Amino acid sequence: MKYLINFFKGLIITIIVICISFFMVTQVFNTNETTEPVVVDTTPSVEEFIGSIAEIARKLGAENDLYASVIIAQAVLESEHGQSGLGSAPNNNLFGMKGSYQNNSVKLETSEDDGSGNMTTVMADFRKYPSYEASIEDYVKLMLNGVSWNEDFYAGVFKSNTKSYTDATKFLTGSYATDSRYNEKLNALIAKYDLQQYDSPVKDKKTITVTDGDSLMHIAEAHNVKVTSIKQWNQLRSDTLEAGQQLNIYQY
Repeated sequence: MKYLINFFKGLIITIIVICISFFMVTQVFNTNETTEPVVVDTTPSVEEFIGSIAEIARKLGAENDLYASVIIAQAVLESEHGQSGLGSAPNNNLFGMKGSYQNNSVKLETSEDDGSGNMTTVMADFRKYPSYEASIEDYVKLMLNGVSWNEDFYAGVFKSNTKSYTDATKFLTGSYATDSRYNEKLNALIAKYDLQQYDSPVKDKKTITVTDGDSLMHIAEAHNVKVTSIKQWNQLRSDTLEAGQQLNIYQY
């Protein structure tokens, strides 16, 4: 009897050991276990897009009596910060300019406001550019030369004819775009992304090195600038920083 008891005890212990061992092995070699995929956002941020065109707009604005802030805001709005079918490569049309550029064009659907807030969809030919810079230069040429029947058609956007950028955006509503809320949308973008800074020349520029524990907010406060500005100046896609990373800081 004692022999049988010891036999069953040993058997039970053996079974337990086998079960534990099997469980551990299945955990190591479990091929059914899934892991969450790592999703990397490859879409440029609004700040990254602004940073790619800001200095071009600043230069052309200063040279041609135009508000760079308005130029940039229009580019952001019209092209969905470079992500629309018309605004992205290979079309690079940042301002919804119709017609053709050096005999290059693309036909796309577009929504137009009838002046009363009612939107309709139509097909139209739009200019196709080799680069963002070419698109901005062509836009500036339009502002300066006007339209075929009136070369002063866009005179209301010039700095010399306005008190502030809000006068320019108000003038563009109904003259450049049929959207009855065009100026409101442009003004909101200018305020949100501090685009007025590009209407003035840069007084000072320096490069700093990110240290452990630094954040965009901390750096912005230390240099009395805005987080959105730092992201624009450095064409950052996110708020993530790494120690040793170098950042440009501007003063106006």
